[in-house]
Amino acid sequence: MKKLSYSSSGVSINKGNKFVSEIKNIIRKDKNLKKSNIGGFSGQFVLDSKIKKPILVGATDGVGTKIEIARMMRDHKTIGIDLVAMCVNDLIVDQAKPLFFLDYISTGKLDISKGKEIIGGIIKGCKMSNCSLLGGETAEHPEVDSNDKYDLAGFCVGVKSGVAKASPKLKENDLIVGISSSGLHSNGYSLVRKIIKENKIKLNKKIEKNKTIGELLLKPTEIYVSPILEMYTKKIIKTCAHITGGGITENLPRSLNKNVSAKINLETFNLPTIFKWIQSFGVSQNEMLKTFNCGYGMIVILDRTKFNQFEKSIKKHKLKYSIIGNLVNSKKINKKVSYIGKLNFND
Repeated sequence: MKKLSYSSSGVSINKGNKFVSEIKNIIRKDKNLKKSNIGGFSGQFVLDSKIKKPILVGATDGVGTKIEIARMMRDHKTIGIDLVAMCVNDLIVDQAKPLFFLDYISTGKLDISKGKEIIGGIIKGCKMSNCSLLGGETAEHPEVDSNDKYDLAGFCVGVKSGVAKASPKLKENDLIVGISSSGLHSNGYSLVRKIIKENKIKLNKKIEKNKTIGELLLKPTEIYVSPILEMYTKKIIKTCAHITGGGITENLPRSLNKNVSAKINLETFNLPTIFKWIQSFGVSQNEMLKTFNCGYGMIVILDRTKFNQFEKSIKKHKLKYSIIGNLVNSKKINKKVSYIGKLNFND
């Protein structure tokens, strides 16, 4: 009888152990992450005792089919940043400070070189978010996943004070300000890939200041942790919305109460080139607004009297912004988000 082994079925424990060892070597070089216990059965994190009535806040997410763009470009160095960003940007909407992050990588066959690029991006994202990489799981799934493909998932835990706080008093004429995105972030890539496939588009084609389509599509998701938490702490902003899948149309209402709706002036938008390129293939304005962030990865709401403070804070973090609308009484409008004007898709 032929002898069977785990290795012969497609799972290499030795390669997995080598990968964990490589990760440890990367983390040892990062002072911010030296407390991580990679390779143990679990990770431990000491909660700051100064936080009054701490509430732990969790978020989990992935990066969708942006992974396929990374695979097509053979560049996996920043996809890990995307993974962290998608989780921490959700946490900060609820005023939670990111504490630690865990990742999950699934692949048909482990490629250590590719894995190191992915983990390197995750570590960089954690550093940018001032949180620790506490652990993770890398799983080989032979015959379930293709050998050259992989999928990612991330999980992040943050903390906020449980001391009673009044709900933000959103009112008519409060400003709606869009904080610029770095590009598509991690949403809408199935539509983008359909455009690429049907039009036989080469990702090395240049469309903006010597930037190729592939490079623009791979731009890592902006991480808004520092500016948003700072503005919450200083009571500059009332609330915010992370603009992900569903675009402004679906995400902004999640941060509004029943008394107010949002009126957005589309003519204030400064559309980055990549969105104009996508629209040029026949994607309607309505579809753009409910699929992509259209240039604004985070939207904040603030009292008009706080705008000068907002400007001072956001400029310090070197982020661009635009006043894109204001709140109105819900009785005056039958939608939670209404648009006036049109997006400018021309150069």
